[in-house]
Amino acid sequence: MKLMLLVLQRVLAAADIKTQPAVNCRCRLVRQNRESLRFSRRQVTRATDKYHGILRLNKPPGITSHDAVDEIRRITAQRSVGHTGTLDPAAEGLLVLCLGRATKIARFLTASDKTYEAEIRLGLESTTFDSEGVDKDATPAEVPTLSKSDLNLILREFVGRIRQTVPLYSAVHVDGQRLHRMARKGQEVTPPEREIMIRRIDLLSFDNDRLRITVECGKGTYIRSLAHDIGRRLGCGAYLSALRRMTSGTFKLHDALTLNETERLHNEGALESHMLAISQVLDLGAVTLSDEFSTHVKHGQVPSSADVISVEGEFSPGDSIMVRNRQGSVLALARASVSAQMLLQQASAKIYEYDRVLN
Repeated sequence: MKLMLLVLQRVLAAADIKTQPAVNCRCRLVRQNRESLRFSRRQVTRATDKYHGILRLNKPPGITSHDAVDEIRRITAQRSVGHTGTLDPAAEGLLVLCLGRATKIARFLTASDKTYEAEIRLGLESTTFDSEGVDKDATPAEVPTLSKSDLNLILREFVGRIRQTVPLYSAVHVDGQRLHRMARKGQEVTPPEREIMIRRIDLLSFDNDRLRITVECGKGTYIRSLAHDIGRRLGCGAYLSALRRMTSGTFKLHDALTLNETERLHNEGALESHMLAISQVLDLGAVTLSDEFSTHVKHGQVPSSADVISVEGEFSPGDSIMVRNRQGSVLALARASVSAQMLLQQASAKIYEYDRVLN
């Protein structure tokens, strides 16, 4: 019975694939691409992953981060694709994607600081803290006359460890529901506050009702909320009118590919050369295993110090480390049971515990 149901589902999916709803799709390009799929979702699910690494994508405005992931799946015919931190649909810029075995290291990349360029419109407020929730019939408030030095002093008040209210229209969960769904249903809910870190705010320009800034911040920061709070501090209201992510950890926007460039390079067989290997993006100590033992890692077997041919970097008991083969490929991530120094100096029966086996 289960087999018959599965076959029926696949037949229906193949016959009517264009009627499947796009997930929050706001971009004509994505809709057209989905309508002209060269293979069905069933084929993607069964596809063997070709790429195993990090892809730096320049996400265009108007699509969700999930839409961008779907596009990479379509382009590469690859199922295992994930991101390390969302960008709002209206935002553009760097979106770090993990492909293949690299999806297993995504959580090691999410806590990195990020840098944004933001444009803030002064004089109006928004229910969503961005341009989507602006009342077009509202009369703009008068923007105070400020010198750049005065404005810099005000911006400095938001630097450091501060409390920030999560936007009402966000994907944060409250009582098991996403805030934006509760808000759109008209349910009354108090958005939670979070403690965040803003490391710096640089004023790029200030012209009448437009303010452009660069923000370097820690995980969990909402630039929309920052724009709203700046408007409240100035007494005229404000909302985020444009946002571009410039960096995420060590990843930079100028190294990122557009969707069109990604598709072209894939078709030319050159995409892999523009990706980063797992070993290139993890700043961790490492142990390299012998060829004889490397094949046992996928079965979860733990080596002794006799199976280790080299130790790289410094680490202490409890630290995350990479487990590599002689060719430099990362086979697993683990928690060290001994320090790097001890491992080099004396034999040890247990050197680590597996965290994630990648192959």
